[in-house]
Amino acid sequence: MKITKIDLLYCDPVEDGWRPSFCRIYTDEGIYGDGEIALSYGGISGAAFAVMQDLAGLLLGMNPLHHEAIWQRIYRKNFFAINGGPLTFGAISAFDLALWDIKGKAYHAPLHELLGGKQRDSLRAYASQLQNGWGTDRKPARTPDDYARQAEIAMEKGFDAVKYNFLTFREDEGRYTAADQNAYLHPKYMKIAESRIAAVRKAMGDEADIILENHCYTSVQSAVQFGNMAKPYGIMYFEEPTAPHDHLLAAVHQETGLPVASGERIYSRWQFKKCLENNAIQIIQPDLGTCGGITEVKKICDMAYVYEAGVQIHVCGSPLVTAASLNLESAIPHFVIHEYNVNTVMPKMTSLTLYDYQPVQGSFAVPDLPGIGNEIAPETFQRSQVVTIQ
Repeated sequence: MKITKIDLLYCDPVEDGWRPSFCRIYTDEGIYGDGEIALSYGGISGAAFAVMQDLAGLLLGMNPLHHEAIWQRIYRKNFFAINGGPLTFGAISAFDLALWDIKGKAYHAPLHELLGGKQRDSLRAYASQLQNGWGTDRKPARTPDDYARQAEIAMEKGFDAVKYNFLTFREDEGRYTAADQNAYLHPKYMKIAESRIAAVRKAMGDEADIILENHCYTSVQSAVQFGNMAKPYGIMYFEEPTAPHDHLLAAVHQETGLPVASGERIYSRWQFKKCLENNAIQIIQPDLGTCGGITEVKKICDMAYVYEAGVQIHVCGSPLVTAASLNLESAIPHFVIHEYNVNTVMPKMTSLTLYDYQPVQGSFAVPDLPGIGNEIAPETFQRSQVVTIQ
């Protein structure tokens, strides 16, 4: 079997202006596989599509079942891939997802079977980024009542775990800036944040989990200040309290006692190794669409198992990468919880693929289709700029 051509898709904007990019890898045996580079937001989507164009030619003529050989070829032929990075490792991720999709279809097996078999049939999930609200007509949560209402909606949908960035939005309009959060949180700011956390805890009761999300905007000092304030409200873990450097994350964990989660901006096994060695991360969050694909993330998960760190795959892409993430999470022993990101379940986003996996009572079933469990919808080709490499 050989790779004959690759279609690269740069989608028209979906909700919030996000522009996903996909690849479809074709073979001489009529089997194709689909992948995604999960960089559709954050001011980098155009570059993400461009880097896939730069690297796709390296795969032509190779056997798609040789995913390790192809991974190493791209990694070694791309000068800037050494030590990782979102663009180069994102492109590797997209191609790698498509290769595993081909492998599963070739062997008539779902991804979780290729990875050693399911260790669970159901995956607990949490509702993520609820400060943004639910649905296409959503509005940011600003008052404590707003925050409580988002939690109530989550519970009505069957979730018993939620994640917010309680420090994002001002009470009246606009957002807090990085300067507001960097070195010290003003007492008034702390009071506002605490009232929001308290409202969510009251709405959910004491048998549900709250996850803190700071998006790396706080420093060690302000993260410790915030984490220690929030700790009495029963925090499951503290995500991205600082920039993803081992010494910073470790300091937050040591000073608050809260489990720290990070990984969406950590791009290789080498970077994760340093964090794990220094007990900087207790919950790893690699993203299949940016961290080197299934080939790399499975290695990272296996390494984390040695350090008894839990795994919550970061999910912030289309249902294509969601399907692959569910497969991988089902096949590892130290899975913690799945991220159901309300930013990625809008109608335009979910229509990009054939299947839209949704939780039932706060839990996901594991896809059983051959390959990664999803495909690019035919209509998506009509809604995208398409470049063919052959």
